[in-house]
Amino acid sequence: MAIPTEKPSFGPLDGVKVVYAAVELACPKAADLMADWGADVIWLENTGAGDTIRDTANVKQAERRNQRSVSINYFSEEGKKAFFEIVKDADIFMEASKGGTWARKGITDDVLWELNPKMVIVHVSGFGQEGDPKMVKRAAYDLTVMAYSGIIMQNGTPEQPMLPGPYAGDYFNTLMIGFSTMAALYKAEKSGKGESIDLAMYETLLSIGQYYLVDYLNDGVKWPRPGARNQNLCGIGEFECKDGFLGVCLYGVDQNKHFLETIGLGHLWGTEDIPEDTSGLWLSNPHAEEIQAAFEKYCLEHSKFEIEEDFAAHRIAAQVINDLDDLPNQEHMKLRNNWLDWETVDGETFHGLGIFPKFKNNPGQVWRPMPKQGGDTIDVLVKAGYTEEQVRELAEQGVVKISE
Repeated sequence: MAIPTEKPSFGPLDGVKVVYAAVELACPKAADLMADWGADVIWLENTGAGDTIRDTANVKQAERRNQRSVSINYFSEEGKKAFFEIVKDADIFMEASKGGTWARKGITDDVLWELNPKMVIVHVSGFGQEGDPKMVKRAAYDLTVMAYSGIIMQNGTPEQPMLPGPYAGDYFNTLMIGFSTMAALYKAEKSGKGESIDLAMYETLLSIGQYYLVDYLNDGVKWPRPGARNQNLCGIGEFECKDGFLGVCLYGVDQNKHFLETIGLGHLWGTEDIPEDTSGLWLSNPHAEEIQAAFEKYCLEHSKFEIEEDFAAHRIAAQVINDLDDLPNQEHMKLRNNWLDWETVDGETFHGLGIFPKFKNNPGQVWRPMPKQGGDTIDVLVKAGYTEEQVRELAEQGVVKISE
């Protein structure tokens, strides 16, 4: 089907032009959020197979909506010229590659600022644009940057470190990319001078993992991997009930009192070991093992829904752990319009997520589905100053790829 080419006016980023060259998740997802919030986003794909996200069955539709696809060999002589025409009026340019790749190809920050002094340039790489040369040039994926940052070693069971998923390292970086880019854009708009961001993915994960990292740096403490329980406190973790699993985060004076009474250990409340002002049931408490065992037994004897309702009524944070088939049936999610259907370029209905977060005065929207590879090459380059005939000549030379 024909999809619209003129972006309607909507969202808090309306009027912001974003160009990015990256594949898969971290950087493109940041562009996806900006597109949902009203930015005009141009997705640069190579002229071969394109973005590897196209190999996926469904996530490609979810994370490339609202974008324009230009298929271009931007490192070739003619491709570089076309690239410069595309970004000369961009507010933001983002790329993800091994550190220094674009500079080695002659596309440095200074070259880009000669074209566009106010542009925010974002370099996303596993290990940064500078530092140990062997690390800067190292290939990186979600798993490897999480391994390097120590995040994997903090997760899993005592016997086995495990990768948090799905692709948490990429998606944590998505938020850092988006936040830092918006900060730089704000400053560029105020000062008239652009910014270049060197975003090393492992550094984002160092920041995410610092909760326990600083205990080691300052006190030499290495907390054990938690498995399904918290490293420090009773009543926190994922617990098996007779009909499924429950996530519980127990903390607070009144909450602890009700908790102990509920699991049959109310006699411990107000004792020397657990005074009446106890806000946290620490694992260092002499009764910790007894408390954990009693709660685990209680959960196995009761419904997850029964415990959830009782705990919620007593201000204990507890939530049934939903499986994927539970999610579409959640009334709260329905009422918040968390689900959204739109039509793909092939005319099929795609079931996906709505726009998050919700902007009251300038809401986001879905205005077009994921385009075909190079589906916007002609439109974007014509708007950048080329004629359609010139674009078709570039396609014949293999500089760009066109899909009509």
